[in-house]
Amino acid sequence: MKIINFFIEIIKGIIFGFRDMIFGVGKLFAAIGRFIFEFGKAFKNGDWKVKLSVLFMGFGHFTRHEIIKGILIQIYQIVMLYLISFVGFPYLAKFNTLGTVEREVTFDLATMKNIENDYDNSFLILLFSIITILAILALVFTWMKNVIRCKELMDMEKEGKHINSFREDLRSLLNEKFHVTLLSLPIIGIITFNVVPLCVLIAVAFTNYDKRHLTPTHLFTWVGFDNFKRIFTSSITSTFGYSFRKILVWTLVWAVVATFTTYFGGIFLAMFINNKDTKLKKLWRTVFVVSMAVPQFVSLLLVKNMFKNQGIVNTLCAKVGITELLYKIHLIPTENYIPFLTNANWAKFTIIMINIWVGIPYLMMIATGILMNIPSDIQESARIDGATKFQAFRKITMPYILNVTAPYLVTSFVGNINNFNVIFLLTDDVYVTTDQKLANSSAREVDLLITWLYRLTQDESNYKMASVIGILVFIICTFFTLIAFKRVTSTEREETFQ
Repeated sequence: MKIINFFIEIIKGIIFGFRDMIFGVGKLFAAIGRFIFEFGKAFKNGDWKVKLSVLFMGFGHFTRHEIIKGILIQIYQIVMLYLISFVGFPYLAKFNTLGTVEREVTFDLATMKNIENDYDNSFLILLFSIITILAILALVFTWMKNVIRCKELMDMEKEGKHINSFREDLRSLLNEKFHVTLLSLPIIGIITFNVVPLCVLIAVAFTNYDKRHLTPTHLFTWVGFDNFKRIFTSSITSTFGYSFRKILVWTLVWAVVATFTTYFGGIFLAMFINNKDTKLKKLWRTVFVVSMAVPQFVSLLLVKNMFKNQGIVNTLCAKVGITELLYKIHLIPTENYIPFLTNANWAKFTIIMINIWVGIPYLMMIATGILMNIPSDIQESARIDGATKFQAFRKITMPYILNVTAPYLVTSFVGNINNFNVIFLLTDDVYVTTDQKLANSSAREVDLLITWLYRLTQDESNYKMASVIGILVFIICTFFTLIAFKRVTSTEREETFQ
């Protein structure tokens, strides 16, 4: 019955997640529609000054005593139009083909130097075209917003209201609107380092950008949805569909196991250390905190050397007879060593165990703080009512911890889907795949989608398929995040401990 209820909750979460996504998209389009309607209304009902500000953005401010603001807005319009027309448009004009002239080098006997032709760089065309499109959208938005603002100034002038001077607006940005000033820099950073790379990533997925079409020597072009077809189908010459299915299953299994083992392990460890009968509590906390202080880059590389076929762990296991025992019960293929990081199943098991060792201390610190804040009167009431320790844990402690750490649990799950460090640092240059289909698509049994993506870009220069995988990883993470946050932030759960 519990299993049925569990699957019902999953189905409900999926349905509610899709519903919220549809509503969110609907609200976005509704907001855009209202904005366009407001712009049209402002242009229609505005006077000649407002209408002229459509051509000269600063005109509506000049004529209503906002001289400095008008100058700044007019400079912004001129600079944006210049950059779009003379810097961005030459690239945007080639956006449909991504270039037609390949790079050629000829030797000039007169100068005794190599001379390059005026060639096209497909990647620069793609990058600057996207930046130009975003710049056009930004200019259109500010242009429409400026017309609406000029209409507001007209109404304020008719009603005899005070129009702020530039100094007053500047003072406002440093006082009551200081949040706008502070948020402007992060927004610029998000657009520069998140939006633009994401747009480029999406665009590359629709091209044939790989080692045979590397810029600047060669050109690449648009191929439509061919790359997405390859990632979902398999053939004799292309095994990306087979590899994607296999790696996706392992990625999801890894994310679930890695998240919940460290989560519950950290909670139980915190409870054991905080138990009144535990001695030397500060010592135990210090031991685990010290393990957190060592960078993962150092500790994981050290552990990888320890678990190699000829590492110290295998040496100790051989001396005490563990290796021989495992060989006799057919758990390892050879009696010489335990393939901790060279056999697919053993490598996955070893990675999960090492991740528990790496992740539990952090959860232990979080759970320790939460345990100290559980209301003592609730626990005392449960004890008086005759509840056992297990019942108190199941009905009071665990629900309280889950209520507080639910958002962390969601982000931890998504983080484990993209957990590059543990997988890569433990298996790089150690594990070699035995599956030829995986090898044909530069994948391994122990790879996550994120490590497979890295291998495709760094080792194979297969940017087109890496971009497709990146898009799919983004969709998977978004899907699970929306569903999980919908369930863990429900009002019923919040009201439980209020």
